[in-house]
Amino acid sequence: MTTHTSPSSPDTESFTELLESFLGNAQDSLEGRVVKGTIMAFEKDLVIIDIGLKSEGRVPLKEFKSSTDDTELKIGDLVDVYIEKLEDRNGEIFLSRERARREAVWGQLEEAHAKAERVLGVIYSRVKGGFTVDLGGAVAFLPGSQVDVRPIRDTAPLMGVPQPFMILKMDRARGNIVVSRRSILEESREEARSELVSNLEEGQVVSGIVKNITDYGAFVDLGGIDGLLHVTDISWKRITHPSEVLSIGQTIEVQITKFNKDTNRISLGMKQLESDPWAGIDAKYPIGAVLHGRITNITDYGAFVELEPGVEGLVHVSEMSWTKKNFHPSKLVATSQEVDVKVLDVDPSKRRISLGIKQCQVNPWAAFAEGHKIGNIIEGEIKNITDFGLFVGLNNEIDGMVHSSDISWEKSGDEALKAYKKGQVVQVKVLDIDVEKERVGLGMKQLSDDPFEGAFTKLKQGQVVTCTVTQIQDNGIDVKIADEVPGFIKKNELSRDRNEQRSDRFAVGEKLDAVITSIDRKSRSIILSVKAYEVNEEKRVMAEFGSSDSGASLGDILGAAMSKAKTKEAAEEKKPKAEPKAEKTTKEKEPSAPKETKEKEPKAPKEAKEPKKAKAEKEPKLDESSEA
Repeated sequence: MTTHTSPSSPDTESFTELLESFLGNAQDSLEGRVVKGTIMAFEKDLVIIDIGLKSEGRVPLKEFKSSTDDTELKIGDLVDVYIEKLEDRNGEIFLSRERARREAVWGQLEEAHAKAERVLGVIYSRVKGGFTVDLGGAVAFLPGSQVDVRPIRDTAPLMGVPQPFMILKMDRARGNIVVSRRSILEESREEARSELVSNLEEGQVVSGIVKNITDYGAFVDLGGIDGLLHVTDISWKRITHPSEVLSIGQTIEVQITKFNKDTNRISLGMKQLESDPWAGIDAKYPIGAVLHGRITNITDYGAFVELEPGVEGLVHVSEMSWTKKNFHPSKLVATSQEVDVKVLDVDPSKRRISLGIKQCQVNPWAAFAEGHKIGNIIEGEIKNITDFGLFVGLNNEIDGMVHSSDISWEKSGDEALKAYKKGQVVQVKVLDIDVEKERVGLGMKQLSDDPFEGAFTKLKQGQVVTCTVTQIQDNGIDVKIADEVPGFIKKNELSRDRNEQRSDRFAVGEKLDAVITSIDRKSRSIILSVKAYEVNEEKRVMAEFGSSDSGASLGDILGAAMSKAKTKEAAEEKKPKAEPKAEKTTKEKEPSAPKETKEKEPKAPKEAKEPKKAKAEKEPKLDESSEA
C-alpha cells in the first residue's frame, strides 16, 4: 500500500526551507569572490562564461586585453572572473575579468604601498588628465603632473614600456589606485645629483642633454643636475637665439665655467671648447688694413660686420658716408650685404674693432682741397639758407658755407640774407678749407674791396668832418662821411645846449660838421659829436682873437674872426670849410652886439647850426659893425 504525502505536509515544508537555506547561503558566499569559469561562446564584444551555476555570465571582451596578458582567447579556456552579482531580474550573472585580476594583485600592491616600495607597471593608454597604467592586472591612474619632473611634449617613448612607479593613493572600496613616475625620477636624480656634485669642478668638460631653450640660453641636464648655457657662451660668432645652434634633446659637450656649491648653480660654456678667434687679433687686423666682410646686424648707431666666424667689428654711423649726416644705417646698408671696410682701431682687451666704410671711398673734401686753393672764385647753387648763413653746393656731394657776416660789407647779416633765395646761383670766394673737420668757408663780400678800409686810413679820432644825415632815430642820427663811411651821432651829442639835443631838428640829406670821437674797426662803426665840435670851435676862436677880459666883447671878437675868414675865403676859394666857420661867427655877433659876452655865450653853438643863413642875413651888419 502506497502512502501519499500532501504538499502541505510538514515534511514538504521542511525540505523547501532546507533547499532555500542552502541556496541562499551559496549565493551569499559566491558574490564578491573570484572563481574559475569556462568560455562557452563569443557574442560580438562579449564573452559567455559558465561558472557552474544555472545561468552563464557575460564579460566585455576588452577586459581580457591588458599590457601584460595578450593571450588569444578560445572556447573552452578556463579564466578567473569576479562575481559581482549572481543574478538580476533577468536571471543573468554579472562577472568581471578586470576585477578578478585586480583582486589577485591587490594584496601585493597594498603591501608595497605600506612599505613605500616601487611597483612595476606599463602605461598603455591616455585618458583625460593623465594616463592608464597596468600594474600586473590592476589598473591605476597616472596624473599628467606625475609623468616627469618637467612637462614633456612627446610621451610616445613612454607608452608600452615596463617601468617602475610609486603608489601615491589606494582605495580598495572604490577600486582606485593613483601612481607616480615623477617621484621615481626625483629619487634617481637626487642620488645622481649628490654623486655628480661631489665630482664637479670648474673647467671640467662634461656631456649633457639640452632640456629647455629660452631667449637667454639653454638648460642642460648633466645627469641629475641642470646647468645654464648662456646665449653668449654658445658660440664665438653672433647668434640671436639659442635655437639657431641647439635643439631640445640634443647631446652636447660643455665646459663648467662657474660652479657655486652653496646654491648648486652651474654656468656652462660651449665656445670655451674652441680656440679664441680674438687671440692675436691686433696682429691679424692691423690699423689701416682694408678688409672684406659681411653685415650681420644693424642698429641705430651703426652696423656690425663679420670679418671671420666669431670676430665682428662696428662701423659707426659717422664712418659710413662722407656727406650724409643724421641718417639711419639701414638707409645705406642691409643685413647680409658684403662690404669693404678699413680698420680704424683695435682694442683686444675689450674685444672691439672699429671699422669705416667711407675710408674705402674717395674723400670729396680732400678732392676739393686738391683742386681748389684759398682765394679761388667759384660758382655754386644755394642749397640751404639758415639764420647764420648760406650753404652753397660746391659739387654733387659737398657744400660750403657763407657766413652771414661774409655776405655784404655794408648790410648787416640778417638784412643781407633777405636778398638771396634757395636755388639761386651765386659767385663765392674760397676763404678756408678744413679737410679734417669737413668744412669749406666761403665769402661773397670778399669778391670786392672793402669800401671802408680806405676811409678808415684817412679818418682819425678828433678830426672834424662834414657828414650827411641818412636816418633819424630816437636815440640819435645816422650819418655818412664823404658819402661812403657810415657814422652815428648820439642824441646827447647833437648840441651843446640841452634844449637843442633833439634828433627831430635834423632832416635826411642835411649836412653838418662834427668831430670824430671814436673809431671801431672791428665793428666798423664811427661815433661823432656836434657838441664837441661846438666846444672846440669856441675855444679856437677865443684863443685866436682874444678874450673878453681884454675889454673886447664877444661880438667884437667874432666880428674880427668873421672878417678875417671872409678875406681868407676870397683868397682861397678852394677851402670849403672856411665859409661855414665865418658864417657861424657872423651869426653869433648879431644877438650879442647890444649885450655882454657872458649872456650870449650859450647861444653861440645854437646859431652855428645854420651857417648858410647866417652869412646871407648878417653880412651887411658885419660891415656896419666894422666901420663903427
